[in-house]
Amino acid sequence: MIGKLQNILKRDGFLLALANIASRLRSGIRSRFAAHALNAPGIFLGGHSIIRGARSISFGRDIHVGCGIWLEAVTEYREQRFTPTITIGDRVSFSADVHISGIDRITVGNDVLMGSRVYISDHGHGLYNGECQSSPSTPPTHRALGGGGPVHIGDNVWIGDNVVIIGPVTIGPGAVIGANSVVRKDVPPNSIAAGVPARILKQFHDARNQWLGI
Repeated sequence: MIGKLQNILKRDGFLLALANIASRLRSGIRSRFAAHALNAPGIFLGGHSIIRGARSISFGRDIHVGCGIWLEAVTEYREQRFTPTITIGDRVSFSADVHISGIDRITVGNDVLMGSRVYISDHGHGLYNGECQSSPSTPPTHRALGGGGPVHIGDNVWIGDNVVIIGPVTIGPGAVIGANSVVRKDVPPNSIAAGVPARILKQFHDARNQWLGI
């Protein structure tokens, strides 16, 4: 313990180290309350976090949530009513400013790592195909929610910074999503996808134990 404190002081200096220690103590208290309220054993919840619709959200164990997460299961929006489910697996790590919003179904598997400023949603503001499309004269906040579909993220997925994922989409186990990508189509297991829109760049070959280009 003393050695760890000495390392923090050496790395950050006294005042910054003191501020970091105080922040960790506050986070620890907040996390204990969150673990009890959310029935999420071992959750670490960063500051400035917003969790809404918790009755429709289930958490696994040992989850690390960076600061500024906005996690919302939307049960009603104006005249619309929804029955969403958001499921977070075990040992999931969210970096700063992740935003997840669901009106239908969003599933995040075990051992998923998300970078900062990731946006995941199973809907959008407005309907832009099919019948009863939204009018541009209607303010976006007044448009119906919809136009998407379920999002499923498999185990051991790594999602880079600034990624946008809009359902319906399935990201298979072991996949990697490159930073700044927009995912609107399924990503196969054990593959690397990147770009706007994201496309498959590499897949892992077990026989050669390598990621090989497509």
